[in-house]
Amino acid sequence: MEEMRQRRGVEVDVVSREVLTRRVVLLTLTAVLGVIGLLVAGSVARSATQTNATVSLRGTTLGLILVNSRGHTLYLFAKDRNGRTACSGTCARFWPPLLSQGKPTGGSGVKSSLLGTTKRSNGSLQVTYDKHPLYAYVLDKRAGQTKGEEISAFGARWYAVSATGRAVVKASPRGTSTTTTTTTPYP
Repeated sequence: MEEMRQRRGVEVDVVSREVLTRRVVLLTLTAVLGVIGLLVAGSVARSATQTNATVSLRGTTLGLILVNSRGHTLYLFAKDRNGRTACSGTCARFWPPLLSQGKPTGGSGVKSSLLGTTKRSNGSLQVTYDKHPLYAYVLDKRAGQTKGEEISAFGARWYAVSATGRAVVKASPRGTSTTTTTTTPYP
């Protein structure tokens, strides 16, 4: 009888060690995968900002406007002043700034003399055109979309940017009076 108790005690001890070993292996594996994921995410983020941005022109329903290297519309924020951004935090998540590590380049029709950069509060360089900081809009999922045009969010309106560096404002049809209400998910 005593021998059976000792065997059960040994078996329980062996099972407990196996469970503990599995947990340690699982936690170690989880930690290693987490570190790898963090390193990969950091590498992707660095590669996205460690290049010089390219600004081009594209024909859209608004006419010729500035676009980024993916063909996505670039916007100016009416609240920005003196070449400085007024969009950070939550605003920058909805309106990601066009970043560049150095001097941005211009495609055909883009005046290189109007391209520049401004330093953001986190030290990154945001591309400017005619001293307007440039942004994309997260709801423009495909090249050429202009869903951000004339949206009022974060304290001012957003406009696509023309080749001259001016805001593109949609012309209202003559002889008609319309009221448009825009609901946005922004504060």
